[in-house]
Parts: sequence; C-alpha cells; structure tokens
Amino acid sequence: MLSRHQRGWGVEQWAAYLKDRDVPVLSATRDVFQTLKSQGKDAPEFSPREMVDFVHDDPYLALKLLIEAERHRSRRLGKETTTQLGTILQLGSDELYSLIAGSPVVNVDHPGWKAAVSTAVMASSIARAWSNLRADASPEEISLATLLSETGELLLWHFAPELPTEAIAEFESGRASRTGLAQLNTAGFTFRQLTLVLSDVWQLPQMISQLIRGVDRPRTHIAQIAIDCARHLTQNPDNPALPSDIGNIAQYIPGVSKEKLISALPISDKQKIHILEGLQGE
Repeated sequence: MLSRHQRGWGVEQWAAYLKDRDVPVLSATRDVFQTLKSQGKDAPEFSPREMVDFVHDDPYLALKLLIEAERHRSRRLGKETTTQLGTILQLGSDELYSLIAGSPVVNVDHPGWKAAVSTAVMASSIARAWSNLRADASPEEISLATLLSETGELLLWHFAPELPTEAIAEFESGRASRTGLAQLNTAGFTFRQLTLVLSDVWQLPQMISQLIRGVDRPRTHIAQIAIDCARHLTQNPDNPALPSDIGNIAQYIPGVSKEKLISALPISDKQKIHILEGLQGE
C-alpha cells in the first residue's frame, strides 16, 4: 500500500525509488529456467541466440539483463548494448541463470497488467517482423526498444499497483479521454514520462528515449506503429483502427505489399482479410 508520502511523489521521485529496485521476472520465466537447471548435466545446451527467445517473451527479464549488461559495459568501457543477443553475450549463460534464480517473481494477476505485458511482447514481435522488411533497419535493436517502451508502467504494476489501477479506473469512468490523460489526472505524470526518466538514469540504449520522445526517424516510427497496432489488437482483434495502422506503416516500409505487412500480425486469416477489406474501403 502506498504511503501518504508516496502519494505526493512526482515522476523524479518515483524514478529515484525504482532505479535501485531489484527488477523481477515473470513467473513463467523462472519456472522454465528452474526446470532446465534442475536437469543438471542433462540440461539442454542453448546457444545465446536460442536464449534470446526467452527474453522476447519477458519485458522484465529484458530490462534486467540490459541493466546488468550496461554495468558490465561501463566497467569494461565497451560498446552500448542495444539487442537482446548483445545482453546475453555480455553476461554469459551462467550469469543469466544466476540472475534469474535470484530474481523476485511477478504473478501477473490484474487484467490491466496482463494487457500491458502482452502488448509489450506483441509490439516487439510485430516491430521485429516489420523492420526485417527494411534493409537499413536493425530488427533486434528496434525489437528491444519496443519491448521496453512501457517499462515505467510495467514496474509500477509490480512496485506500486495502485497507480496503474487508479489510472485505468479514471479512463474507464469517462473522466479522461486518453490513457495518458488518465495517468496525469491520477498519478500526476504519464507512465511514459517515467520510462523516459528511468532510461536516462539507467543509460539505456538511445533508441528507447528516441522512441518515447518521438524522434522523427523511420525506425522509431516502425516501433511506435507496432505499439499502436498491438494495443489495438489487445483491445479487439477486429479493431477498426487496424487498417489505419497498416496504412501508416506502409509509409515507412515502401515497396512491400499490404498483405506482407499484415502477415506480421498474430491474428487469423479471416481477420487479415478483414483488414485488407478495410484498406480497400479507405
């Protein structure tokens, strides 16, 4: 429960509080790695690239590994780590297992929390698929930035769930027309503002802050449209905003058919046809 003192905190105070917290991992992540570790010498050997698949499914783990990799980099004065594979290569598989084993665990038990996690994972997957269609893009870098773009909200769900819960209630009451406004009304700041402050404090890859600040570059547009698309899909797989999302992404991936762009979405063939029909009707 939040104290009266915490109720008066602004974004800087929350960032100062959260920056030194032990970032958790999803319970499913811990379960998988504990099962593997329990097999001892019989545990399957995963290459770093295979390990990336686990990171793709857990934004908390991605954040935890990136923060730790940046600490290693700072000590070694190495190059900025901007991909999931890079974080694993920086740390090594033994430290990866150790970090996960010693992590607190989150049990995502609120519909809003589940939506936040699933949206981040889905957006990251969509962004990776779309950026693979541009020769000058970095799919893994874009994917990681997208996965971590809602870090502020995800951490609040674990450490101060009252704030996102109250923001949802504010939005659903009709007192706020947008989720960002609902967050301002209840918390005094948007959760994306918190993500931005934390990314600066932790010295996360620049693309994360560029994405949040809305820097006008094709890769940040790809990431943002993927986030919008994932939100719309989470709300409703037949969301009428989806044709507009595809129309928007087509501007940044020229020469690629609408069918190819739609194929990145985790929906049924029937729903994909529905989006195509919506595009033809625009």
